[in-house]
Amino acid sequence: MTTINRRDLGKLSLGGIAAAGIGTATGSQAIPGVASATDNTPHSAHVTGIANRPADLPAAKGHRVVVVGGGWSGMTIAKYLKVNDPELDVVLIERRAVFISHPISGAWLAGLMPMEPLMRSYLDAAAANNYIFFNASLIDLDRAQRKVYTDQGWLAYDDLVLAPGLDYDYGTFGVDDPTAVNDLKTRYPAGFMSASEHISLNAKVRNFKGGTFVLTAPPGIFRCSATPYERACLIASVFKREKIAGKVVLIDPREEPAVKAEGFLAAFDELHSDTIEYMSSTEIESIDPETRTIVTGFDDIVFDDAAIYPRIRGARLLEYLGLVDPASAQKEAAIDRFAYNATPGGVMDEHVYLAGDCRPMPFSKSGNTAYTEGKYLAALIAARAKGSTVAWESPQTICYSIVGIEPMAGIMVRTKYKYDATADNWDYEDNFAVHERDREKADKAFEWAETHLDDMFS
Repeated sequence: MTTINRRDLGKLSLGGIAAAGIGTATGSQAIPGVASATDNTPHSAHVTGIANRPADLPAAKGHRVVVVGGGWSGMTIAKYLKVNDPELDVVLIERRAVFISHPISGAWLAGLMPMEPLMRSYLDAAAANNYIFFNASLIDLDRAQRKVYTDQGWLAYDDLVLAPGLDYDYGTFGVDDPTAVNDLKTRYPAGFMSASEHISLNAKVRNFKGGTFVLTAPPGIFRCSATPYERACLIASVFKREKIAGKVVLIDPREEPAVKAEGFLAAFDELHSDTIEYMSSTEIESIDPETRTIVTGFDDIVFDDAAIYPRIRGARLLEYLGLVDPASAQKEAAIDRFAYNATPGGVMDEHVYLAGDCRPMPFSKSGNTAYTEGKYLAALIAARAKGSTVAWESPQTICYSIVGIEPMAGIMVRTKYKYDATADNWDYEDNFAVHERDREKADKAFEWAETHLDDMFS
C-alpha cells in the first residue's frame, strides 16, 4: 500500500509533487516522431502488418468500452461496467494469459499459503461477467479514429480505459547502463510487477544460505508502500523459523516507514531486532550488481542476495502515446483528477480514461485503492454512455500487513481522501490505523484478499 507522510500530504498538488519532498521531477524524454503530453494533436497510429488488420473478435453489440490492462484496476472496471449496464459491450485486453495477484503474495513468500489462490483465469472472469477477454498486447492508439492497435489486430472503441500500470526506473539508483539494469532485473528482481519476479523472489528466500539479504524501499510514491516493510518482517520470520544465519537489511530514504510507521517500527524492535537492520534516511547513490555492492551517502553495503526495488514511474507506453503529465515526477498520466479522462496538453479526451497505478494523484497505489477507484470509474462511464453522470467518490485504501508468523500477527490502516479546491491539494478525509499487532488483523489480510479476488473473477 502507498500512502503519504502527513507533513508532506498537505503540500501535494497535481503540479507540486516534487515540492512535497517526493523526489525531483526528471521530465519525460521526447520520443522521435511521437506526440508529447504538451502537443494538442491526438496521437495517430503508425503500424503495419498483422496489427493493421481488424482483430478477430465479435462485432460490437452496442456501446463498446475497451479496457487495456488486466490488473486490479482493469479487472474491477471490466466487471463493474457490466454490473452497471449489462448492455455495454466490454472488451478486456491483457497481454498475460494468467492473472497473478501482488496483494497477499507476501504470505506465499513466507510459506503461509500456496500459490494457487493467487492465480486466477481471465477466461473465467470474462465468462462469469459476460465480457470479452482478448489476450493481446497494445502497441498503438489512434485517438482521432478511436482505434486501438494490438499485436493481434485493431479494434474500434466508443470509450477506452487504459490501466497500463507502472515500470521501474533504475536510473534513480544511478544505474543507467542497459547491461547493469538487465542484471539487476534478472538477478535481484523487485517482485512488484511480474509473476516471474515473485517466483524468483520466493526461490531466493527459500534457498538462502545465510549472510546479508538486502531489501530496498524506493523514493516517491510507490506500489504498495507497506510491502517492503512487511516483506522484511516475513523474510526475517522465515530465517528464524528455518534457522538460517541471515540478516535482512532494509534501506529506506525516509525517516520512518512510509505507512503504519509505529506498527512496523515496533515489530522491527520487538520481534525482529536480531534479524532486521532498518537503515532509514539512507539514499542509494549507485549499485554494482557484479560486486553486489550498494553505495549510499554513509556506507558501502555488500550483500549476498537482494530484492532491489527502484523508484517507479508510469508505464513507458504512456510516453509513446503522448499521455504523460509533464508535472509528474514519476511520469504518470495526464488526466482529469475526478473524471479520469486523458488531458494531454490540457485538452480533455472525453472518450479516453486512465486509471490504476499510472494516475498522478497522490493516492495509495494499492489493490484496494485500485478496486474502489475502478468501481467508481465503471459507474461513471456507464452513466455517461446513457447521457448521465455520477458524483465523484474517493477511493479507499485498506491495508493489512503481516509482521510476524510465530505467532501470526498483523497491523492495518484505512484511508480516504478529499480535495481542497482553494489550496489545490489533497488531504486525508479519513485516516485510521491500528498499530497494535494481533492474530485477527493477520487473518483479515487473507479474508480481504479472498473476498476481493473472488469478486473480480466471478
